[in-house]
Amino acid sequence: MTVSEVLKIGPHVICAPVVHGSGDSMLAVRRLLLEESFDCVAVPLPLSFRADVLSAIRQLPHPTMVIQRPTATWKESSAEADEYLYSEEEIEGESLGEPVDDEIVSYVPIDPCQPVIAALRFALSERLPVEFIDLETNEFIPHTAVLPDPYALKKVSLERFAAAVLPSIERPTHPQQIARIAHMAAELRELSIEYRKILFVVSVLDWPWIREAFLSSEPSTAVHEEVGPTERMQIEPRTLMFMLGELPYITSLYERARIELEDDENLSIDGVKQLLLDARVSYRNELGKRARKISPRDLRQVLHYIRNLTLFHSRLSPDLYAIVTAAKQICGDYFALHVAEKSREYPLLSEPIDLPIARLGVHAAELPSGDIVDLVSRLPGAPLEWRTCQLSRRPERKELDEWQMKWNPFSQCSWPPEDEVIENFRAHVMDRAQAAIGADLARTEKFTTSIMDGIDIRDTLRHWYDNQIYVKILPPARGRLDAVVMLFDTPADPRDYPWRSTWFAEHNEESTLAFFATDFRQEMVGPGIALATYGGAMFIYPPVAIEDIWNDEMLDFTETLEQRLIAAACMHSRSPHVVLVSPQAPGAGWRKLARHFGKKLVHLSLQQFSDATVSQLRQMHVLNGKQVRSYAADFIRKA
Repeated sequence: MTVSEVLKIGPHVICAPVVHGSGDSMLAVRRLLLEESFDCVAVPLPLSFRADVLSAIRQLPHPTMVIQRPTATWKESSAEADEYLYSEEEIEGESLGEPVDDEIVSYVPIDPCQPVIAALRFALSERLPVEFIDLETNEFIPHTAVLPDPYALKKVSLERFAAAVLPSIERPTHPQQIARIAHMAAELRELSIEYRKILFVVSVLDWPWIREAFLSSEPSTAVHEEVGPTERMQIEPRTLMFMLGELPYITSLYERARIELEDDENLSIDGVKQLLLDARVSYRNELGKRARKISPRDLRQVLHYIRNLTLFHSRLSPDLYAIVTAAKQICGDYFALHVAEKSREYPLLSEPIDLPIARLGVHAAELPSGDIVDLVSRLPGAPLEWRTCQLSRRPERKELDEWQMKWNPFSQCSWPPEDEVIENFRAHVMDRAQAAIGADLARTEKFTTSIMDGIDIRDTLRHWYDNQIYVKILPPARGRLDAVVMLFDTPADPRDYPWRSTWFAEHNEESTLAFFATDFRQEMVGPGIALATYGGAMFIYPPVAIEDIWNDEMLDFTETLEQRLIAAACMHSRSPHVVLVSPQAPGAGWRKLARHFGKKLVHLSLQQFSDATVSQLRQMHVLNGKQVRSYAADFIRKA
């Protein structure tokens, strides 16, 4: 393969213009190294970083960073310099406090998805010479700009990508950047005398000006500054996302693919799919039976939402905000929380390394000494935008114990939004059951003068030979249904559902409710707020005053929780029919139980309703008094 003339800046030097911190740019550099034969790799880092950077690369896949503290605190008052300073921000849970003495520390991220690090890693494995050719600067000034999404490299060659970006790249104006460019160009001219074919991995923002300086052959007058020593540090795992260019989880997928020799060409997108699948597993493991069933159809909708959000923000590959927002809107807050937590996991940290630990934040770090310093990367990628996505945090163990201790066992009530949802569902079930009863009494007859309740297509086709049309006659249903039994888990294990109660309506729009559910005291979600899961429930509407069915001696002949609910519904219903919603059709025992009270069961399959609807219905928040309703919405997550 012949390298495009666009990438050549001399007979012996080939540039690889990249976007730092991008997995797709890293793959483009790797392809170039595999397809071409080079005898030297040059990188835009100063010589003082060489020893520690190469040592840190040998410890991959464990990501680390190499820092260099300035010999004196850098303070600049000019308006031009202010443009390059980062403002201090806070991320909830990752605030590091105020930097001391305004110290700005430069660092090199040893990131597996960093193109420069990938090139050095390749050179070490192939025993190629490596050259660090950047200018020594005591206070480093980063140069970044908004760039096209590197995902375009899947369809566009590296030279076409660089040429397309070229018109939008502004000429550097800061003296340090001009000096660095001139120095690197001079270093490349010297290296081209010694080596036959050099690969120079450089930021796409610096590439055209280094090429210009190289071709001008003007000598560099830049002078190395006195710099301090470098130091290697490992990163506190929870804060890796502040250093890595890709999400820590996706970075780990790149590393796992490298270790296992798997295809990693499409991990920037396929990694998002794997992230959602693994988040679904952890979500199910935590919630168990309470977990909402997240089907492949739900995940497909999440991916469609991610795609739309990504395109809306003029990108080709999604960021964390788009992923979490889509998961929240389609599958609820709790699943989105698992997606956010899974995204910052880096599972390849099993073997500890003997390095001091630094904790990172937004453009800041807490060093092992306890100092809080500002950070600037020697390999800056595109500027990041931090946005807020509201997700409720998990309560700590101390808070849960305090909420349980303060619970008043003599004051309980429901949460009205959930009451409204389940009452609407109960009314919908009654309407469907009423229609089913009428359908059982339907009959057909030959068409004479009226089509009655519509043409019966089945009977008309069945009697095609006599050229007659048959019509349906649906007699009006007699009476109104007033009792519904919903069984969500059958056969129900009494040990799983120790809480059994009968609640009475607060107003005429609510039903009399009897149910068995999980122990709400084991699932505290806020002060005076607990969560239970229905196993089964009985509704009587219009509401009537009845004895607590779990203490009613007239129902003691029943043996199971389901039988007691069905028997209670049959005993208190004034209609000849009782609606039963359950996963399976009622067996002979349940029908015999209904006949004992002179009633008939009208069955509706639970499979007729979506999993999301059923999961939402089963969630029951218990409040420790009506006064809790004033703030309950602040603690109750959406399903």
